[in-house]
Amino acid sequence: MTTINLKDFYYWYLTDELVEVPDEVAEELMASKRREAAHAERVRYNKAYYSLDCDDGLEYSACLHEPSPQELMDRKELFFRLWNALNSLPEIQGRRVDAHLILGKSYRQIAREEGVDKSAVRCSVKCGIDRMKKYLQENF
Repeated sequence: MTTINLKDFYYWYLTDELVEVPDEVAEELMASKRREAAHAERVRYNKAYYSLDCDDGLEYSACLHEPSPQELMDRKELFFRLWNALNSLPEIQGRRVDAHLILGKSYRQIAREEGVDKSAVRCSVKCGIDRMKKYLQENF
């Protein structure tokens, strides 16, 4: 068993927190810390802080910000709120809002698939978004 200080591995620990862990876990934590330091050094050495290349994403991944656990929880909570708001809509309206906003379909495509007029789809999506806003304001 190895004693490690959690403050050395997790930034949210503000005071020393000593914990005994198996040797394999301690070694994996140290290896992870070394990999992070090596990556940071590669970014610094190659001056890969920003990129003019915006298509392939190779250089962007070197600067990619890993979200914190709090950011992940906030995103998850926001996702569930939006999901509940979308599910509060009537079936047809919810399907149209989903198709337009999430799937990126045009009003014309949705109207063609459902066999209705484009203006009916546009009105349905607009009213659905308004109802979702109202739902979110009332419940959150």
